[in-house]
Amino acid sequence: MVLGVLWILLLCCLPVVFSQGNGNVTVIIQGSVTVAETDDSFICATIDWWPPEKCIGKDCPWGRASVLNLDLKNPYLSAAIKAFNPLRIRIGGTLQDRITYDVGSSNQDCVPLSVSASGLFGFSTGCLSMQRWDEMNRFLQNTGAIAIFGLNALQGRQQGSEGFWQGPWNSTNARDFIEYTVSKGYPVTSWEFGNELSGHGIGASVDSDQYARDLISLKGILGNLYRNSETKPLLVAPGGFFNDPQWYAELLEASGPNVLDALTHHIYNLGGGDDPHIADRIKDPIYLSGAADTFRAVQHTIEEHGPWSSAWVGEAGGVYNSGSSLVSNTFLNSFWYLDQLGMASKYNTKVYCRQALIGGNYGLLDKETFIPNPDYYSALLWHQLMGTGVLAIDINGSPFLKAYAHCRKSGPGVALLLINYSETTTFNTTVQNDLNIDLTEKGVRKDGSFTRNMKRSVSWIGRKALGGFLTREEYHLTAKDGDYLSRIMLLNGSPLQITESGEIPELRPVFVAVNAPITLAPMSIAFVVFPHFEAHGCDPK
Repeated sequence: MVLGVLWILLLCCLPVVFSQGNGNVTVIIQGSVTVAETDDSFICATIDWWPPEKCIGKDCPWGRASVLNLDLKNPYLSAAIKAFNPLRIRIGGTLQDRITYDVGSSNQDCVPLSVSASGLFGFSTGCLSMQRWDEMNRFLQNTGAIAIFGLNALQGRQQGSEGFWQGPWNSTNARDFIEYTVSKGYPVTSWEFGNELSGHGIGASVDSDQYARDLISLKGILGNLYRNSETKPLLVAPGGFFNDPQWYAELLEASGPNVLDALTHHIYNLGGGDDPHIADRIKDPIYLSGAADTFRAVQHTIEEHGPWSSAWVGEAGGVYNSGSSLVSNTFLNSFWYLDQLGMASKYNTKVYCRQALIGGNYGLLDKETFIPNPDYYSALLWHQLMGTGVLAIDINGSPFLKAYAHCRKSGPGVALLLINYSETTTFNTTVQNDLNIDLTEKGVRKDGSFTRNMKRSVSWIGRKALGGFLTREEYHLTAKDGDYLSRIMLLNGSPLQITESGEIPELRPVFVAVNAPITLAPMSIAFVVFPHFEAHGCDPK
């Protein structure tokens, strides 16, 4: 009887044991070949159209952060973008399908967006003047940004029942706008067609066959208008939720090869802005890993139905309805954001656009002060350290530790991202190279699944193990005063803050003996760069 009670108590304790795991962890980086690849400008952020009147209850989180009213002369804004050298910026969002362009044969009054109970998404149609477009492009050129512009894909269609819009797209206004853009030499490298009109749609939807025909038409317009340009823009679409894989498959097949360069999709996997459980979801690595199903499904759809295209995340804010005012702008949000970047990369996602650069409660920059929120520095560190080549890893230990490895961004070696979701466990992590490692016994988790264990191990630097003192670079991110809902992030113990001259601070590492374990404090994140790691998959092609 006593043994039975003890056995029941042991079984009850197992979830606790597995939730925290062993503090000693081994990560084996498989550097012989890359398993996926991102674009060099993988990090992207959006500038949306929402006006100040966009409110959820009493919360009106957008302020003057719209394409139409953002202060483009703010020095903090310019400094934040220039620090990426370059940052990819997507100009678009829900209201882009309500925007006309004051150019060419357009004879409508160029009026701003306004609240309208009968209007789609609660707003009237609005207009982008060419004066404002000129100002926006001077700003993009001065900051070195790479621009994606989202076109109105509802122009000319007729609204039917249940949000379904019928008829072909009227391309006249868009063509005049693109022609104006080309004539000015403005740096729009990608044109996106529509926003959240795919599948079931968000407020509006368009049939996949009609969408494909319109994409073919737009591709022809771009080919004609850019025929004398040295560089050709990409055509990307449809910028919607991947809630109807068949719709996406039909779009790729109906549009055919050499039309759609990138399949864009949106992902908000944490809940709504007023959901009280957002923080709990972010602290649950198993819940977060569920998003891999979407990335995997997108990758599979492209491989099966349109291998000429590539996967982009056109918009992702974690929390929909403008983000959470209590979480999305805090240190904790980086546990979702960086995990998403790592996860998306593994499934050949080329570009990941964060909603938003500024605006809402999830802006990388505060909409009032333009001061960076913690996620800004997470994005910048990724951009500076994580290269395009994605490497597989084996890992043993607690599921509360996640790891992602890439070729190093600049120079030889690899960069490793470690995320400790445990509130109590400090992980001592040993990193090794898979060269000469014989994996034969159970115990090591391969990218999340248990497979084999090491029979013997070698130095992480593989065959380059030599005498002398080698170091690695470590960038440890923690919250001020240990409060993971703080809006101040510490880098190696020092707060990340704008300098007195208004510049983004230099992100400096600490140097550690290369074979020492990596000590990862509870609820912390670390980027670790191994300059001498022997990874043949990262060698120049």
